[in-house]
Amino acid sequence: MYDGDVLAGNWRRPGKGTIPKVPAEPDLVVEDADSGFCGAVVACDKEAVTLEDRFGRRRLFPLAPAAFLLEGRPVTLVRPVAAPSGPRRSASGSIAVEGLRAKVAKESRIYVEGVHDAALVEKIWGHDLRVEGVVVEYLEGVDDLPAIVDEFGPGPGRRLGVLVDHLVPGSKESRIAARVTSPEVLVVGHPFVDIWQAVKPSALRIPAWPDVPRGVPWKEGVIAALGWRVEPAEAWRRILGAVSSFADLEPELLGRVEELIDFVTEAP
Repeated sequence: MYDGDVLAGNWRRPGKGTIPKVPAEPDLVVEDADSGFCGAVVACDKEAVTLEDRFGRRRLFPLAPAAFLLEGRPVTLVRPVAAPSGPRRSASGSIAVEGLRAKVAKESRIYVEGVHDAALVEKIWGHDLRVEGVVVEYLEGVDDLPAIVDEFGPGPGRRLGVLVDHLVPGSKESRIAARVTSPEVLVVGHPFVDIWQAVKPSALRIPAWPDVPRGVPWKEGVIAALGWRVEPAEAWRRILGAVSSFADLEPELLGRVEELIDFVTEAP
């Protein structure tokens, strides 16, 4: 019934002319035919592609013919066609200012709660803030926010914007924020327990942020639930590394940061 042995030859490497070419677009999930390593495309150049598996491990593979499986079928990955030229966009989605030179910082400031908050704001809005000459500083918490505001000395041309974690009705943070009444200060916040949650689970290729029981430190509880087996500092590096643009962040954070930037850069 058959012309030859159906199991003969290498089924992973069929003859030439029968293998489709597929652009190695970001997030395309493929399997390396030789090693069985399965992951999503995170980078591609003219010679190789980088895949990242669901545990965050990355490996580099050459763009060889029929070297990958896509939904179980052999394919040849090729470098994606470059997008049409146009204005370069910053990570926040704004049009990038080319040849930007440092300018004298404005007296106005944006304060965030912690170093992780500051790092995330810098990664996405850093270009925009440098264009405007706005500095972001972190507070290590907001328990002393009214005193910090008084020390800053807000006034015309010297505005202060504050980003607060877990700013929801009835929370400790909401009661502290209500004590700040200066018209030259804007306190806004997001509903997340920690800035980590402002990163979309899809950016980390997890189904959702885990629920952490009361009494368990939130970051450590998240790490344990995800099975990462790393320290919080390393976990944060993994989270921040998964963020490349505003599309990786939840809208509840995006809107609040944009609101703060508008407030502190508004002409008096």
